Amino acid sequence: MKIEDIDLLDPDRFLVGEHHEMFRVLREEDPVHWTDEPDGPGFWSITKHADLREINRDVERFSSEAEGTQRFDMSEGDFDTRGQMLIDSDPPTHTRYRRLVNKGFTPRMIGLLTDHLEYRAELIVDEVIEKGECDFVTDLAAELPLQAIAELMGVPQEDRHLIFDWSNTLIGSTDPEYGDEEAAAEAATELYAYSNQLAAQRRQNPKDDIVTVLINAEIEGEKLSEFEFDMFMLLLSVAGNETTRTATSRGMDALFSHPDQLEDFIANVDDHDYMMTAMDEILRWSTPVMHFRRTATEDTEIRGTKISKGDKILIWHVSANMDEEQFEDPFRFDLRRTPNDHISFGGGGAHYCLGANLAKAELEIIYRETMSRLGDMHPTGPAQFLRSNFIAGVKHLPVAFTPGERKHPET
Repeated sequence: MKIEDIDLLDPDRFLVGEHHEMFRVLREEDPVHWTDEPDGPGFWSITKHADLREINRDVERFSSEAEGTQRFDMSEGDFDTRGQMLIDSDPPTHTRYRRLVNKGFTPRMIGLLTDHLEYRAELIVDEVIEKGECDFVTDLAAELPLQAIAELMGVPQEDRHLIFDWSNTLIGSTDPEYGDEEAAAEAATELYAYSNQLAAQRRQNPKDDIVTVLINAEIEGEKLSEFEFDMFMLLLSVAGNETTRTATSRGMDALFSHPDQLEDFIANVDDHDYMMTAMDEILRWSTPVMHFRRTATEDTEIRGTKISKGDKILIWHVSANMDEEQFEDPFRFDLRRTPNDHISFGGGGAHYCLGANLAKAELEIIYRETMSRLGDMHPTGPAQFLRSNFIAGVKHLPVAFTPGERKHPET
């Protein structure tokens, strides 16, 4: 492939997996690459692991707040999250915001949740085990993060599929199965309103959930504003749901494609240390969020390329996780890979993923429960991927397995 054949704006190239070759060429020939946009000023693509890590950690030169973290530029009347949503803010706003929301992600809160999620995972497998077949994505991979988010937010479990539908629509605006930009904006509004109503209920009736913790969280006399709270709930619904579902589904698809790794995985699914190493490789391989945006706050250089103040920069996690300088034989799926300094959680710094530990715990829990009870699971059709150059989503993955017995009787 030649440089002139590369098109990072075409989601169909990502849908069929051509982006890996495009990024391989860019890493080798043009690691700080310029792309003209028909709907914007153009952007730089950062494709090397070391550069992405540097940019992620240098919040003074590379802003998340100036123009947000999405490729699309803000238009008048858009839902503006800059300085209001955690990922779309810089210090000191980000520092204050993160200190407040950390109150809901203490080891105690996460520990209580993961203990409960082990029971939830048993029920999730119970729902399919007698049938002998299911859609791995919607029936298994999606359910645990959905139920975790419902527990965190204090959302009634019967409402969790509202979160599922809203988040699908929010991140799937380029996929015809889920809608368009207008549908995405409507979903954001509905989710925002739902979160606002939830907070109002918790002010009247406090419970042991993250909503109650966050609306009461206070540091040095400061609390989250109502709008900041609603924005965090919006972020949590998507970031805590889509990403873990994607990693679980992409990981399963990779296991099906690598029988030797699947055999090793099943044999060691009860070994926590093995599983933590395996989860890192699944996260590297799947890279749920393929890119985020930064804006240069001053004239600067990256690898000798001059970047002007105000320039748009896309940092491509999906490329950094396949960087030949960082990973030996990066296109080898190796569940025992170590070291594995993947960048799926953001590569450190202020914007390192708040829910990283919870995500890895969820992955281990659902894989352990699934593979210990559905050990001969196999695909009955190809995976259907999301048409997107932002989220590496999987929409459907049909599977079959030998039927078994429930652990818990139906209620």
